[in-house]
Amino acid sequence: MPDADISGARTSFDASAEPILEFDRVVVHYGASRALNEVSLRVRPGEIVSLLGGNASGKSTTMKTALGLLKPSSGAVRIDGVEVSGTPPSTRIRAGLASVPEARRVFPAMTVQENLFVGGYIRKERRSILAARAAEMFEHFPRLAERRGQRAGTLSGGEQQMLAFARALMSKPRLICMDEPTMGLSPKFVDRVLDEIARLNRELGLAILIVEQQAELALSIAHTANVLRTGEIVLHGPADELIGDPAVRDAYLGKATV
Repeated sequence: MPDADISGARTSFDASAEPILEFDRVVVHYGASRALNEVSLRVRPGEIVSLLGGNASGKSTTMKTALGLLKPSSGAVRIDGVEVSGTPPSTRIRAGLASVPEARRVFPAMTVQENLFVGGYIRKERRSILAARAAEMFEHFPRLAERRGQRAGTLSGGEQQMLAFARALMSKPRLICMDEPTMGLSPKFVDRVLDEIARLNRELGLAILIVEQQAELALSIAHTANVLRTGEIVLHGPADELIGDPAVRDAYLGKATV
């Protein structure tokens, strides 16, 4: 596993600030099966929160519930203190959430610039505004600027992940939900993606909720971590403390992945 300890690059955040996103004793079912069991968590402005856990632990369910793809059976999901449990994903996006889905999921037949425009359409803004925003993304991601007319499916895996980041930023979010952003990438691109996540947090002040299969990598960039097991949060605390505790690593994280 690559050595990617960039924790010093993280921005600071106000732990007393009101959360952008809050889960309050959230329960989610898949049919008769309980996938989340009274999960409570918070993501504050400027905070990177990591979700860790093994297969079927509830990580993806938590992410889908945050984005409005799943509705809780009980409990509350709040954005800026307002209950949004029954609202669709479009409402969450307009409230400041954005998504970088698992495996990037760019539109391969569309150009880089066209992919960016898709990310901004949710706000129903004029094309001139979207073009100006895309220009900002090209300044922030020079590699994409060089490939603006290139079909997204011809980009490398790392470049597609940069495009997924930029596409999410087109909606002017305050919190980005990232689902396993390093999945399937070569070691050199894993480091680059982690650096980029830290840069988005540091330079733009973005809050980030991240699901990452490689526990040590996730903890290296996170402020706060939540370890899920069979739908329950079994461990919560500062990422620096969790990554440095041998007992925690042995019991919950394993040596490299979860």
